[in-house]
Amino acid sequence: MILQTAAERRALLDRSKTVAMVGASSNHSRPSYFVFSFLRTRGKLDVAPINPTLSEIDGVRGYPTLAAYAAERGAPDIVDVFRKPDDAPQVAREAIAAGAKAIWFQYGVINDEAIRLADEAGLDVVVDRCLKVESARFDGGLALGGVNTGLLTAKRRIR
Repeated sequence: MILQTAAERRALLDRSKTVAMVGASSNHSRPSYFVFSFLRTRGKLDVAPINPTLSEIDGVRGYPTLAAYAAERGAPDIVDVFRKPDDAPQVAREAIAAGAKAIWFQYGVINDEAIRLADEAGLDVVVDRCLKVESARFDGGLALGGVNTGLLTAKRRIR
């Protein structure tokens, strides 16, 4: 099911414990590192990096593939995708094969085939949202206005 409302995304996060982050990076200037680091240190989720070139990030064991993660730790609740949109269908296939319950396509990772594959396989699907932003929003890490409106903005209201 494609999760479109804040309430649906919050329910997914509330029932999830594990995240396999595909494309996690050890480069501190990349968004995938920042999200990984935030979720690992301040979030409620157990996050593991999935990257064939890294054995660990900040002391957290990494896995070369989702299959390797699932073989050792079981199916992840959420597969968080930090890959190019063209890579998304293959990641969706791997998430399905690993038994993931949900797939979360980060900002800009929009691929209709990947979305369709995951949805048809029965995964919960989040598209063009940031797991860190949503997690912080629901756990009080963002301004109250963003929680109440469902929108994040730096613009001030004109009265």
